[in-house]
Amino acid sequence: MTGVPSQAFARKLFAGLPRRYDLLAELLSFGQNRRWRRAMVDHAIADGPGLVLDVATGTAGVAVQLARRTTAHVIGIDLSEQMLRYGATKIEHEHLNDRIDLVIGTAVRLPFPDASFDALTFTYLLRYVDDSAATLAELARVVKPDGVIASLEFFVPPNRFWRMWWWLYTRIVLPLAGGLAGRSWWRVGRFLGPSISNHYRDQPLPSTIEAWRAAGVDDVGVRQMSLGGGIVMWGRKRAA
Repeated sequence: MTGVPSQAFARKLFAGLPRRYDLLAELLSFGQNRRWRRAMVDHAIADGPGLVLDVATGTAGVAVQLARRTTAHVIGIDLSEQMLRYGATKIEHEHLNDRIDLVIGTAVRLPFPDASFDALTFTYLLRYVDDSAATLAELARVVKPDGVIASLEFFVPPNRFWRMWWWLYTRIVLPLAGGLAGRSWWRVGRFLGPSISNHYRDQPLPSTIEAWRAAGVDDVGVRQMSLGGGIVMWGRKRAA
């Protein structure tokens, strides 16, 4: 789809930010990112999975939470070697090396067999792929029938009043704050707000829900978080 940033673009955009990536997520989410992650993980671990795949794991924040809250083995995959390298230090600090493995790879072509995982999570992913429907189908491919898929994405507040403040924050405050922290932060701060708006202009929420169903995911649930600044989605892989 035109206007969608490539994964190579995303890799370059965030290359200089691994140590500050979690802080960036907190800033963009108005400090709500941790609560949003927990809400997503709640759905992913509902059945007590034994093996979980965390896609777009970044600095492994979700992978660590999955391991902390379950006895599952977790595999985190991301296209950024720098992110994974920093994530590995977090995993070591948490003494979870025997519970979490990190893999370099892309969501559009996962290096795993069909029906490999009991559950799957992905975070802030769909804005960075050319074909979100095909990517969702690829994610569902590696999940066992009846396994849970859960996601967290930024969203655009549907209420006009809150959307106005969200627009001012993402277009003015965030880039300015990023500029104080350096050129890399400024580039990311300037990019993120428009990328979220453009994504939902091209792929409104009903289209995204339909893409989940077309990918073979049933019982799709949606929860808007923090006045619509974030959105958690979940569902179950359709039985064959």
